[in-house]
Amino acid sequence: MKVATYTRISTDEKHQPYSLDAQSHRLGAYAESQEDWQIVRRFTDQKSGVTLERPGLERALREADAKRFDLLLVYRVDRLARSVRGLAQIFERLDAAEVLFRSATEPFDTSTSAGRMMVQMLGVFAEFERATIVERIVAGMERKAARGEWTAGKVPFGYQYDEDRRFLEINPDEAPIVCLIFERYARRRVGAATLGKWLAGHGYRTRQGKPFNFKIILGILRNRVYIGEIFFRGTYHPSPHPPLVDPTLFQQVQEILDERSEDASLRRSNQSEYLLTGRVRCGNCGKRYLGAAAHGNGGRYSYYVCFSRQRYGRGSCQGDRLPADQLETAILNQLVALLERSDLVRESINAAIVKRQEDRPDRQGEIDHVDASIKRTDASLARYFNAFESGSLPESACGERIAELNKQLSALRARHHELCLDQQDDPDPEPPTDDELAALQEYAREVVRDGDRPARKALLQALVSEIRVVSRTEIYPTFSLPTVRPPTPLVPPTGFEPVLPP
Repeated sequence: MKVATYTRISTDEKHQPYSLDAQSHRLGAYAESQEDWQIVRRFTDQKSGVTLERPGLERALREADAKRFDLLLVYRVDRLARSVRGLAQIFERLDAAEVLFRSATEPFDTSTSAGRMMVQMLGVFAEFERATIVERIVAGMERKAARGEWTAGKVPFGYQYDEDRRFLEINPDEAPIVCLIFERYARRRVGAATLGKWLAGHGYRTRQGKPFNFKIILGILRNRVYIGEIFFRGTYHPSPHPPLVDPTLFQQVQEILDERSEDASLRRSNQSEYLLTGRVRCGNCGKRYLGAAAHGNGGRYSYYVCFSRQRYGRGSCQGDRLPADQLETAILNQLVALLERSDLVRESINAAIVKRQEDRPDRQGEIDHVDASIKRTDASLARYFNAFESGSLPESACGERIAELNKQLSALRARHHELCLDQQDDPDPEPPTDDELAALQEYAREVVRDGDRPARKALLQALVSEIRVVSRTEIYPTFSLPTVRPPTPLVPPTGFEPVLPP
């Protein structure tokens, strides 16, 4: 019988009762004791058993589907999953693949209903054990918040954390800026965006050394920590840390915020009316261009503006503003002109196909690199949790880092999933036929000539990869079919009519 083993730990091995090596050794010994068992595959993970998004487990299930082994062997059931739902999903996959399951230390016959029930009961206890740990952590943080201690996360601007007392204390370098923000907003009725630009223009910077912007200002103005309160899980608790703002002034600011509806949570969300949303990038600072509007004597004026200039002012970036209608019309006309160049389109597609074939071996290398990054990140997370549970690290010292690591893990898992799908099903794309290319050309002409704005936006979002703006006289569009770029993408002095060379 062909056997695959699966081992897992949640943190670094020195803090685990059964390390990866110990599990692997015992599984090998167990397999040797069985008649006609041969270990042909080994899978391993350093990741929490709550999630099923584990590289080693995913590979094991894919190879089970491919009939590459007959039995999956683990040291304990909780190594496979720590939730009943997770176990049920895994067993469904194994049953569909006709692959048996066995635990080396829990000898239940999963081919019988009684054995399956016992395994599921073990999953219940594993899930209960983890839930108890989480409840202890949350309960401890709630008790800290009720005492007014800082729980976790980023320390608010204007304060610093006193590790001995476990309370916030005033940061003498930052606190005057907080007072200035509240005073100017309430007394001088200065808006958040204007206030952010004023602070940036006078040399005030955030803790990270960046200019203030309206989002940071609004976050400060809404934060009740400045009147001596601590927030945790939907409740504000009184805290002994010294307030920076008088409660009367704070309430006045809240009334102004509600009156102006400056809080982003009060604004309606709507889809952007700008056709090139997310496609225009500043060639000076590298930030995206945003769609914006102004009102003058001639009515409403729509334009694209660099993110840095819009948020921090001209001192941050000198990128030119571009009239929206003229830029969008120019890009639409150039796209149609480009598609008429059938020879250029075919040349670009053929080059892309060749490049895809050349890059295929590199994708497995990237998968391995992403796997290693996921393991390292997950191990780091687990070390933080272990340090907290052992009492050697307070929550306030690890909350922000844990949030950052979780974001990294999400991005790595998404990329890993994308690479695996691409690796499993990777046929060479077929170049378009003459009829298909003619149909695309005709569709583009119709959309530009008679289409409404949603249709034009869909066309541009599908076929425009990026538009790099150096100035009004230098606009470089890049189209994608999958990558089609004009040989000399320059624009004439007007700045709004990019054309193809003859």
